[in-house]
Amino acid sequence: MPVVTLLERQQKHKDRVNVYLDGEFAFGLNELDAATLRKGQLLSDEQVQRLREQDEVVRAVDTALRLLSLRPRSHHEIRHALAQKSLPAATIHAALTRLEAAGYVDDAAFARYWIDQRTRFQPRGARALRYELRQKGLDPQLIEAVLSETPAAAEAEAAESAARAGLRRLRGSTRQVFRQKLGALLQRRGFSYHITDQVIRRLTEELAAAQPPFFATGHDED
Repeated sequence: MPVVTLLERQQKHKDRVNVYLDGEFAFGLNELDAATLRKGQLLSDEQVQRLREQDEVVRAVDTALRLLSLRPRSHHEIRHALAQKSLPAATIHAALTRLEAAGYVDDAAFARYWIDQRTRFQPRGARALRYELRQKGLDPQLIEAVLSETPAAAEAEAAESAARAGLRRLRGSTRQVFRQKLGALLQRRGFSYHITDQVIRRLTEELAAAQPPFFATGHDED
């Protein structure tokens, strides 16, 4: 049976300990797990394997936490990122279980975060949000449940915000061109025809009365 011959704190990572068995480096552990060991302790092969697996999970959790420090991520995104590290499926599952239990990975919370960020900075309609969240690996039923929390008025506000952001480029166009281009923009952003039509009508009426004139003179002054 291998013997613990040295427990040495790592220089770069003070919360980790190098474990030496029979005079040779065997593996690293976080300091909590390393605290269960002592110099001269005999370890069975099963114990050594278990400690290595425990540390692999800890390191997987640390990797995930570094990603989560940049922005919230979905369960699917974390699983994919850990799989890219060639970690065993069991390790990834155990790491995700810990992260979910601690509240670090929560697909419903992630969906709300994603919708809020889009609404603030890049307004999207329900159709586009639905597609984006599916690309993030979220369950379709969960997506619909979270989207249903957004009132229709809020989506209309988001559509108007997206439309107003593009008005400068449309100044000097005819009303027909204005409606066509603004409609295409809002459709690309995933807003429904009903909301798109409402916003275009409201902005057309508002801008028709603007001074100096917003629209170019044309044959489509309906």
